[in-house]
Amino acid sequence: MKTLEDQMSIYAAYHQDARNKATHFVGVPMIAFSLMIPMGWLRAELGGVTVSAALVVTSILLLYYLILDVPLGLASCAVFALMLWGADALSQLPLVASGAWFLALFVVGWALQLWGHVYEGRKPALVDNLFQVFVAPIFLAAEVFFALGYKPGLHEAVQRRAMQMRADAGVGVSRGDLKSA
Repeated sequence: MKTLEDQMSIYAAYHQDARNKATHFVGVPMIAFSLMIPMGWLRAELGGVTVSAALVVTSILLLYYLILDVPLGLASCAVFALMLWGADALSQLPLVASGAWFLALFVVGWALQLWGHVYEGRKPALVDNLFQVFVAPIFLAAEVFFALGYKPGLHEAVQRRAMQMRADAGVGVSRGDLKSA
């Protein structure tokens, strides 16, 4: 299994422009939240407790985040718990309304993501490695930690490695890179 630094460095190599990061701070949660809605349609009673596919899949993802880094995993748990709560309520609406919420959030979230990559001038990381979709939420949590001054060693290591990956790929440094580095 790759370390948090490995995962984040790859993701960061595709996400240096501040405008791209801003679109991701809205788009990534929208997409994650939207996917919880149809997963909420799949439910089962286990020992008197209703368990949805959204809860199972999210729990597995959060366990992965906790293995990578406990503080970032816990921060992600708090955010994802709120999203699960909201998505569960939407998944219980009539199918047309629930489906409309899913579709609107999913499409707008991806539109924001793609718009951000226009600023970046680089394709999304998931084009080269689909697993990067799972790295995006913890990357955003780490960006908040970095902005607050937490985990400076990780931040420096990720930025250094990301810039080296960009250089190795022949990707230049933009003004957005300089603002976020």
